[in-house]
Amino acid sequence: MKTILLSISLMFTATFLSAQNTSITNSEGTTITVSVPCKSNEGNVLLGLYTEDTFLKAAPNMSVSAEIVDGKATATFENVPVGTYGISLFQDKNNNKQMDFDAGRMPLEPYGVSNNVMSYGPPQWSDAKFEVTDQPISMEIRM
Repeated sequence: MKTILLSISLMFTATFLSAQNTSITNSEGTTITVSVPCKSNEGNVLLGLYTEDTFLKAAPNMSVSAEIVDGKATATFENVPVGTYGISLFQDKNNNKQMDFDAGRMPLEPYGVSNNVMSYGPPQWSDAKFEVTDQPISMEIRM
């Protein structure tokens, strides 16, 4: 159990310490718009877009932050090239740009992943991946 929680902790910390757009940029790509229902308006939602090589192992290929308004955050990844991607996100309630954990290493902030995969332990690439074509994508990710 500690290994699983440590993996989740490292995943979110590595993901959002470098919360800025990097690597995947292409003026001819499409957009991915993500809406996230939130139980509170505290903080922001930080989202990371990954390829298979970076999923939960490295900084995201692209990242965005979304303000929470009336219990909902909406973020857009722009100029995303055709390919296979996964998204992870969390609600950064205290705006410290990292996921917080209690003494037992349980997450204190809500989190989610594309395809709304919720399991005990870190999400798997095979469950979270989705295809991006030249058409815009809209999705909702629950926390």
